[in-house]
Amino acid sequence: MAQSQKMHDAGDADETGRLISADKVQGTKVYNHSGEKLGTVEKVMIDKPTGKVAYALMSFGGFLGIGDKHHPLPWNLLTYNTDQQGYTVSLDKAMLEKAPTVERDQPVNWEDETWGRELHDYYGVTPYWTQTQRL
Repeated sequence: MAQSQKMHDAGDADETGRLISADKVQGTKVYNHSGEKLGTVEKVMIDKPTGKVAYALMSFGGFLGIGDKHHPLPWNLLTYNTDQQGYTVSLDKAMLEKAPTVERDQPVNWEDETWGRELHDYYGVTPYWTQTQRL
């Protein structure tokens, strides 16, 4: 093991250099490339058969949870930025204002392939279920 790697007790590790626990992702800020905060990750959705993170549900706007919008973002839009200790996306507020949203208590059929394709098409990214599996 390289000298720079740290050992963690299995129950205590919620973040390493390359890995992060799902519960720690929740609440992480999301920025655009200009450094403007767009929102925070409320939850992540993981594809059970492949283990791939499929979506982040991001809270955007509002004040103290009132009037905020909830945007499902394809996970491959997000890149972790160590300097900001948050995720960055190639989006601006104007694009998010027009983006697909879900209401806080609205049921979402995350498995609806038509809905998923429309969402990925809006953001111009390849759906996670069509990407090649890396071994």
